[in-house]
Amino acid sequence: MFAFFLSSGLFLGWSLGANDASNVFGTAVGSRMIRFRTAAICCAVFIILGAVISGSGTAETLGELGAVNAIAGAFIVALAAGASVLLMTKAGYPVSTSQAIVGAIIGWNFFSGSPTDYHSLTKIMLTWVACPLLSAGISIILYKLVTACIRAFKPHMFHLDAVTRYGLLIVGAFGSYSLGANNIANVMGVFVQVSPFPEISLFGWFVLSPAQQLFFIGGLAIAVGVLTYSRHVMMTIGKGIMKLSPVAAFVVVSAHSLVLFLFSSQGIEQFLIDHGLPAIPLVPVSSSQAIVGAVIGVGLLKGGRSIRWRVLGGISSGWIVTPVIAGLISFISLFFLQNVFQQQTYRPAAYSPAHHASERIDNFNISTESLAYLAGQIHPEAGEFNLAFDADPNRTDANCAEQEAIQIAGDEVIRSKKVSALKQHAGIRPFRAHR
Repeated sequence: MFAFFLSSGLFLGWSLGANDASNVFGTAVGSRMIRFRTAAICCAVFIILGAVISGSGTAETLGELGAVNAIAGAFIVALAAGASVLLMTKAGYPVSTSQAIVGAIIGWNFFSGSPTDYHSLTKIMLTWVACPLLSAGISIILYKLVTACIRAFKPHMFHLDAVTRYGLLIVGAFGSYSLGANNIANVMGVFVQVSPFPEISLFGWFVLSPAQQLFFIGGLAIAVGVLTYSRHVMMTIGKGIMKLSPVAAFVVVSAHSLVLFLFSSQGIEQFLIDHGLPAIPLVPVSSSQAIVGAVIGVGLLKGGRSIRWRVLGGISSGWIVTPVIAGLISFISLFFLQNVFQQQTYRPAAYSPAHHASERIDNFNISTESLAYLAGQIHPEAGEFNLAFDADPNRTDANCAEQEAIQIAGDEVIRSKKVSALKQHAGIRPFRAHR
C-alpha cells in the first residue's frame, strides 16, 4: 500500500524533472552550446547525487510548515503539487515546485484543522522574493567579472567557444547537484514522517537513513522527468525570455546554481553560526525564480531592451497561480479520499495547555495567570483550541494584551528549539498535543 501512495511523490518528482531541468541546462541547450541528450544525462546523474548526499536540510523546513501525519494525506499533497506543476509545464511555463508543495501542504492544514506555522511560511515566502533578486545581483556581478577577464586575456574565438562549452557543462553539473539537494524536499519531504524503510548499513562504512532512501527514489523520479519531458521547457528558458549568448548562458547558470546551493548547504549554515553570523535559512527555493532572476539580471545589465516582458509576465503569473491551484486541488482531493474512499488522510491530534510551555513562558517574565481558565480543557483540534484561547470569559484589555504576549513568547520559545517536525507542529502555541 505504501508503494501505491508513494506513486504521487514519484509523479511530483517526474514533474519537477520535466520542468526544472530547464533551469539548469535550458540556457546551454537554447544557445546550442550543449546537446539536449548530453545535458539531460548529466543533469539526471547529479540530481540523484545531490538529493541523497545533501537533501536533508531543506526537508526539515517543510516539516515545520505542516507535518503531514498520514500516508494517504501525504499521497494527496504530493499529487496535488504534481498536478499543478504538470498543468503549468504543459502550458510551457517554468513554474515553482516549491510553491506548489507549499500550497498543497497548506491545503492539508486547512482540511485537517492543523495549525500552519506562520513563522516557517513567512520564511519560505520571503525566499520567493529574495531568490530572484539575489540571483539577479549575482548574475550582474559574474557577468562583469567574466567580460572583464575576456577583455583582459583576449582569447581566440575558438578557444573561448571551447572553454564556454566546458564551463556550461561544469556549472550545469553543479546546478543539477544543487537542484537535487534543495528541491528533493518538495518531492519526498511529506513522506519522511511516514516512511516505513529501516536504516540500511552497507558493509559497516556507509549508512542510508530512511530519509535518504526516500530521497534516492525521488531523485530517480526526477531523473526520469529530465530524460523524458524536459526539452520543451528548456527551449522556453533558453530562448523565450531573451536570447542569450554562450557567455551569458554560462553566467546565468552559475548564478542560479550558487543561489540554490546557498539555501541548501548545511555546511555554510553551520559555518555562519559558528562565527556568530546570521545563518542562511535551509529552505527549498524556486529554481525557476532563480534562473529567471539571473536572466533578467543579465538583460538589465544590457539595457533591458532584449527582455521579452510579455513572456516574463506569463511566467510571473504562473508563480502566483501555482500555489493557489495546488492548495485547492489538495483540499478537494482530501475531501473525496476521506469521505468517498474512506481513507484516513490525517491523524486527529487533541490540544491542551502544557505545563512545560507555561514554565518556559515564565522565563520571559510574562504572567500566565490569564491562562488559568484553560486548565484541564482538551480540544480535539488546533482550531478549537485557538478559539478557546481567544475566548477568555474574564477578558479585559490588560489580560488581552497579556495573552497576546504569551502567544508571541510561546512562538519564539518553540522556534528557538531544535525539535522534530511533529513537536514543532504541535508547539506553535503554548499547548500540548495528545497523539
